[in-house]
Amino acid sequence: MSVCTSLVLHLLLDCQRDPQMRLLDKLEDYLCRGLLITFVTLLFIQIILREIFNFGLPWIEELSRFAFVWFAFLGASYAAKLNAHNRVELHLKLLPDALYKSTIFLVDMVWVIFNGLIVYKASQVIAELTEWPYLTPALGWSLAHVYYIFPLAFTLMSLRILQVQYNRIFKNIEPIDADQQQVKESVSVALGSGETQK
Repeated sequence: MSVCTSLVLHLLLDCQRDPQMRLLDKLEDYLCRGLLITFVTLLFIQIILREIFNFGLPWIEELSRFAFVWFAFLGASYAAKLNAHNRVELHLKLLPDALYKSTIFLVDMVWVIFNGLIVYKASQVIAELTEWPYLTPALGWSLAHVYYIFPLAFTLMSLRILQVQYNRIFKNIEPIDADQQQVKESVSVALGSGETQK
């Protein structure tokens, strides 16, 4: 690996030291939270309007749908950062450690290539929607603006996949399995509370 490539990887993926990556982490986190709050609140308002006042606002459903889609794709990027995407790897964990890590690396690189294809195709669709605009029925927004989430989220997801691999290869930091972490915490809480009740 060249010195230039190594330096670029270090600057892009070493988020513990890089203030821009920490800012991106926080921005991603707050955007996901804000979008979740937005679409849940909008749907709650729509339900109240329909059930109590017997009418609904069409723009609420459209805006909540867009907020949900943006939340889902930004959440997928955030899950890639946490290495929390579902994958079947029980059979891979039976392999020797070096073969396991190289297989996961290969699979992740295929994932990054797939993400690149999605970014490319989404950019083509956005270009077409910019040239021949299609407006949403209730809000009158160009669908090109709504579709910007695809190149954004899949680029972020690729960056997060590379970040996890960088930490795994160069820093020997294995990502924490979010599910196993929750199980351990639940068991420790259950055992702790069980001991206090005796």
